[in-house]
Amino acid sequence: MAGIRDTIDTKKSRLPQVGRRTLLVGATAAGGLAIAWNLWPRDYQPNLAAAPDEHVFNAFLKIGDDGHISAVVPQCEMGQGVTTLLPQIMADELGADWRTIAVETAPISPLYTNTLLVDDDSAVFTPRAGVPDFVADVRSWARREWAVRHAVMLTANSSSVRMFEGPCRAAAAQARALLMMAAARRWDADWEECDTQDGFVTLGNRKLSFGELAAAAALLEPPAVPVYRASSADPLYGKELTRLDLPAKVDGSANFAGDIRLPDMVFAAIRQGPLGATRLKSIDRKAGLAAPGLLHVVHNDRWVAAVARNWWAANRALDRFAPVFETAGEPISIARIDAALKTALNGEGYRIAERGEVAEAMAGRAQVTADYAVAPALHAAIETRTATAAIDGERLRVWVATQAPAQCRDAVAAATGLAPGQVTLFPMMAGGSFDACLDHSVAVQAAIIARQVKRPVQLAWSRAEEIMRLPPRAPARARLTATLNVAGGIDALVTRIAVPPTNHEVRDRLFGGATADAAQRAAVGKSDAAAVEGAATRYAIPHSAVDHCPADIGLPTGRWRGNADSYTAFFTECFIDELATRAGSDALSYRMAMLGDAPLLARCLLTATSLGGWEGGLSGSAQGLACHSMRGSHIALMATARPSDKGLQVEQLIAVVDAGRLVNPAIARQQVEGGLIFGLAAAVGATTDYDGGVATARKLGQLGLPRLAQCPRILVEFVDSDRDPGGLGEIGVPAVAPAIANAMFAATGRRIRRIPLSGDPL
Repeated sequence: MAGIRDTIDTKKSRLPQVGRRTLLVGATAAGGLAIAWNLWPRDYQPNLAAAPDEHVFNAFLKIGDDGHISAVVPQCEMGQGVTTLLPQIMADELGADWRTIAVETAPISPLYTNTLLVDDDSAVFTPRAGVPDFVADVRSWARREWAVRHAVMLTANSSSVRMFEGPCRAAAAQARALLMMAAARRWDADWEECDTQDGFVTLGNRKLSFGELAAAAALLEPPAVPVYRASSADPLYGKELTRLDLPAKVDGSANFAGDIRLPDMVFAAIRQGPLGATRLKSIDRKAGLAAPGLLHVVHNDRWVAAVARNWWAANRALDRFAPVFETAGEPISIARIDAALKTALNGEGYRIAERGEVAEAMAGRAQVTADYAVAPALHAAIETRTATAAIDGERLRVWVATQAPAQCRDAVAAATGLAPGQVTLFPMMAGGSFDACLDHSVAVQAAIIARQVKRPVQLAWSRAEEIMRLPPRAPARARLTATLNVAGGIDALVTRIAVPPTNHEVRDRLFGGATADAAQRAAVGKSDAAAVEGAATRYAIPHSAVDHCPADIGLPTGRWRGNADSYTAFFTECFIDELATRAGSDALSYRMAMLGDAPLLARCLLTATSLGGWEGGLSGSAQGLACHSMRGSHIALMATARPSDKGLQVEQLIAVVDAGRLVNPAIARQQVEGGLIFGLAAAVGATTDYDGGVATARKLGQLGLPRLAQCPRILVEFVDSDRDPGGLGEIGVPAVAPAIANAMFAATGRRIRRIPLSGDPL
């Protein structure tokens, strides 16, 4: 313990105490839990609904007598293309005709648990350091079992293909075998000699369509082990097939939560008070009830909603009600947030990761230090949080976009006093999310309103309400300290990051039903490895360490596209650039010298600079570099940016990505391009100040988002790879801000150490 605490400063680093008794108790409890859960009966069967002419083959596939194939997708479609990618994997393995593929959203079931995300979270949140392997293994197993039994069907962490490629392919292989068995019985042949292609089972010149065989095939028993299809001459996997959700989105027939229309439905708008421990104090009932078109007013301790025949009338009525809220404690403000971050950065911290002997490497040597800061980041999705709820006897139906359907259903049930089985949830597509759909407040509020007014209700948050109420990505401050060798290379690096323990907050809200302010207070002071994820870089630095300094900023925080990597990459890549300049070295050469253990990332970096015509980062070149690895993918980005009379102008972004095998290259490119634009928005805006417990911004136009004319030329290239697929939804985000900041230094000679990118001092 003393050695770790002395790495930088005996007052600035701490670890949770783990003693022999703690380990023994933990191991005993975990072992007992393992025995008890192994005895708990578990036999999960598909709970899919089928039409009279449809046949359920397994949890992922149904086939109709007319030959249509329903691919069941257990993840939220929020623009990332999952409703094409998973069906494409299944159609390829099945040997189906792409024109016959339909998509259905999976019902809530343990069969669709995202165990990969749980495993990733376990590795980050409960690292093995200081814990015996058998205890860590049992804990990870227990978390996975808990997740399965609670149907944790999370869509997050760029995990959809990484998690479900295997199960989807296995499901398609089993269905294919059943179809071939049914055909072989008709032909009195060996089913293993059959094949499938374009929706037919074939044997020599004979063939039968999937539709002809579906009814008989669904009654057979599949092989104990999936028998996978041999490589096809014309595979669907890897093709740029048209997205299945695209036609409906183009012609307007795609339904989002705000498109639901039910008989006798009314519309609701809502006002919620400042962030923190807030309660509704009063409303002007007389003035509000006189509002044109008002039908009902519904309120509880924390919010007030107006119900009318249209949303506009409901929202205008709220102006007349003029709700007054009161908040306990010091109100949240940007000054309070910044002061809390500075205090945390200079205080004690948890050592999250360490390599080599940092304390010895730094002792008595000259050090280079730089501080960085990032502001809170807003989601700013096109679709604001919206839900439709309807009473159906003793049951309740809810239509909402959610990234955690089981937890959303349970939250609605708990708030309305119903059993979870009495709540039917219809997961909708999301008009963007960036993890905003992990917040279930709108579904809960819509359900409460519907039960009170006894009519179907559609509740939509205004843009101002969403900006003020959705927990943003946490603000952070960092201090990076390095010692250099005689050649100017990095010998030791310590990264200290002051940031709230967001992961604890999200868990309490998502699984414990805590309010945002209660979850924030409960998380204060806790260590959160996920809050500094990505800070332990791929660079071969002999001695390095990462500290998390939990900050009590008062502001509830949440998950966001790229999460901690979105700021840890900024801290690291800007500091690396500063050290390269200090050493008189080219930024590319400086990085390459440290990437001997990361050949995939090095290849991306060399390719990007070759495509972009790297000029060595010379003064006036306006070129900047950044690279990053996360979720099994790697990206290198070269940016060209310079100041203009209209502010920061990013002229070009050239990205090279190694994401393993690509199911659909067109969708992969869309995801990286979208991530780059999202990262650009966060680099120049997508934030707000806070004053009196509320966000000062109210509209998209006040968030400093880039306009179309400010968007750069973008080139995205993928490295050919046969590795397992890596994540694509987030990889485009982290490298944008540091690449632009480094380009601005090349253009102006001035370092930018803050996001949004500005010259304001820290």
